Amino acid sequence: MKRLVLLMTAILLAAGPAAAEAIPGASVDSLLVLAKARNPDLAVARLEAEAAAERVQPAGALPDPVLRVELENLTNGGNTGLNLSPSRVGDTKYSFIQSLPFPGKRDLRRDVAGAEADQASRRADEAWLDLSGRIKSAYADWWLNGRNSALNRELLELIGNIEKVAQVRYAAGLAPQQDAIRAQVERTGLLTDGLMLEHERHTLSALINGLLARPANAPLEAGKLLRPLPPGARTTPEALGARLTVANPGLAAEESRIAGARAGRDLAYRERYPDFAMGVVPMQMGNSVSSWSVMLEVNLPLQQESRRSRERESERMLAAAEAKKAGLANRLRSELENAQAALDVGRETEMLISGSLLPQAELGFKAALAGYEAGKLDFATLLDAQRQVKLARQGLYKAQAGQRARLADIERLIGEEL
Repeated sequence: MKRLVLLMTAILLAAGPAAAEAIPGASVDSLLVLAKARNPDLAVARLEAEAAAERVQPAGALPDPVLRVELENLTNGGNTGLNLSPSRVGDTKYSFIQSLPFPGKRDLRRDVAGAEADQASRRADEAWLDLSGRIKSAYADWWLNGRNSALNRELLELIGNIEKVAQVRYAAGLAPQQDAIRAQVERTGLLTDGLMLEHERHTLSALINGLLARPANAPLEAGKLLRPLPPGARTTPEALGARLTVANPGLAAEESRIAGARAGRDLAYRERYPDFAMGVVPMQMGNSVSSWSVMLEVNLPLQQESRRSRERESERMLAAAEAKKAGLANRLRSELENAQAALDVGRETEMLISGSLLPQAELGFKAALAGYEAGKLDFATLLDAQRQVKLARQGLYKAQAGQRARLADIERLIGEEL
């Protein structure tokens, strides 16, 4: 019994890592989960955002106070030799000084740092959207490659059967030898297509693994599931435009840049006013404190030309931030409109192929095959019918994958999933 327990434990320990290391690739969600946890560029963006958030509180904090010790009359009027003992010199002043910025400056500095932290946070969101969009598009190509590879294998089997029919008819003197040769040529072409698809598969695998921070040759499952498409009402130009304005992290980052530039401009104008320093000064004579003083220090903002230059700089920075946001909004709207139009075209193409072209091509091939077997059609007509089925199915797969790629572009632009 003890040996059985040990054996079962060993089996479970050996199977544990394999069970934990599920091979991704069957769905895009399996890739996104890994990317969010492992992509180093995304980790960098998040850490930079966290670092920027830590700069907000210090930006509005008071500077550290200063302690100043002044020893006066080091020989105590000639009564003692030169020394540095506070109790033996003539007198010792202890100055405790705290710098105080002009009212409002600390809040403005905190606002500037807060805007920069919000920008960094939005950039981290933008980094994830960019990464997830690239993964979604790559997965669409990965799924398409798998479907085309499966189609290629089906056609190889089909052309093999057609070749057998051609050979039987040739042996019976019902068809020329050229039919069998043309079937072999078609089969060779399909084998060449298979090699190209295999090369594309390795390229896509390396691309996806790179996005997941995995070795380029790490295993991936064949793509099996495509993401469902949202209802058409959610992808109208009006609905997507509203989402773009509200949720796009790039626009939000530019809005934070504007807020920071506005606070920076207000701070530049506030620098016209002086800062202060206040202090308490106890004076020690002998072993006791004999008197107290207070001090007030004011810096004199006399370098007005330098301040005017900084004020003009802050005005230009604010105008530049506003112009950059406007330009980004125009570019995003243009890209969104193109992606939405491409999505609609993909939907219509899929409906046309699946509802009309593919059924017609399949019926045409079946009729051509029956006609060739009965000696009523030539081999060229049969091959042409077979190619029409191939093109129709490839077009259907391409339309389905293309819609997912355009959906990924739309979600990257609007800043959220549909």
